[in-house]
Amino acid sequence: MKTKFLAKDCRIRESEQEYIEKRLSEIEDLFEKNSLYEIEVAMDKKGFFRVEVNVSDARDLIRAEETSKSVEGSIDMVIDKLRVQIVKEKDKRRDLRERGGRSIKKGLVIDESARF
Repeated sequence: MKTKFLAKDCRIRESEQEYIEKRLSEIEDLFEKNSLYEIEVAMDKKGFFRVEVNVSDARDLIRAEETSKSVEGSIDMVIDKLRVQIVKEKDKRRDLRERGGRSIKKGLVIDESARF
């Protein structure tokens, strides 16, 4: 897991950075081994923290962003969003693969009256 941190208008404390890495390690098994995690933490004028996480691997880029009063709260919501997106993407790939297999199987049928 390669991580890259970027802070805008604030500083990321060591404890916050460790918490972010700990939470990212929970979803690490859903991504490929050589994925790049880019974490951007910014503070707006009202004192809210915006956390944006981009995960890029060989196939695609998955992005989630959330704003709350604490970095920990934002990263928790971002992790949930990332988990939903990656599971949805994996299900879509699996369904396409299964449909392709069914269409090949249907083309190889000897008896025209057979149903699938």
